[in-house]
Amino acid sequence: MATVILLRHGRTTANTAGVLAGRAGGVRLDGAGRAQAAAAAERLASVRLASVRTSPLHRCRETASPVAGAAGVPLVNDHGLVECDYGEWTGRPIKELVRDRQWRVVQRQPSAMVFPGGESLTAMLARAAEAVRRQDRAVEEEHGPEAVWLACTHGDVIKALLADALGLHLDLFQRIQVDPASVSLVRYTDERPYVLGVNTLGGDLGWLTPPKRRRGRRRTHDAVVGGGAGPATGPD
Repeated sequence: MATVILLRHGRTTANTAGVLAGRAGGVRLDGAGRAQAAAAAERLASVRLASVRTSPLHRCRETASPVAGAAGVPLVNDHGLVECDYGEWTGRPIKELVRDRQWRVVQRQPSAMVFPGGESLTAMLARAAEAVRRQDRAVEEEHGPEAVWLACTHGDVIKALLADALGLHLDLFQRIQVDPASVSLVRYTDERPYVLGVNTLGGDLGWLTPPKRRRGRRRTHDAVVGGGAGPATGPD
């Protein structure tokens, strides 16, 4: 199956102000965030990307735009990748929210959390997972099983997708760290998802574009006992 690169947007003015941005408008990358977006595009420059999808919120489009430009593919909005709707929590300082009784629910039993006037974390995961798996199938059908594509989205969305890929209950998703402009990697197969990387912040990713397989070499989705030889990065 195809491989999806999950790219979190770069650091924003809301991040540094300690505000829960949610779906509020006008949230943009700060200077550090723009530098992070440029660095992410450089990391991905040697990857042949079949598609670049993004949350429609400005901070994600601002992060994904240089990646799509370098890859020569259109930047496509995907509302399935949009930030969780935090409802009445949107725009409020984190230091106030930690005193809310429901903060402990978000931390200890997130699957039970429905944000007042907004979305549940369970619903967020369901629509994001559907969007990613749908696009993953479409990319593979058009470009083949070695294809790589990118989804630029938000921290909680990526954490939930990684928990799902790892077979973890949503109540454990807070154990996963996803920093601004970090790259996480998932390959979905008929057998199971494979998590290839979590919260990576450096290193060239050209190994994601594999060399052509030798004729007759059998492709399998089974897990390799012992760990296998890893991606081919040079002559064998």
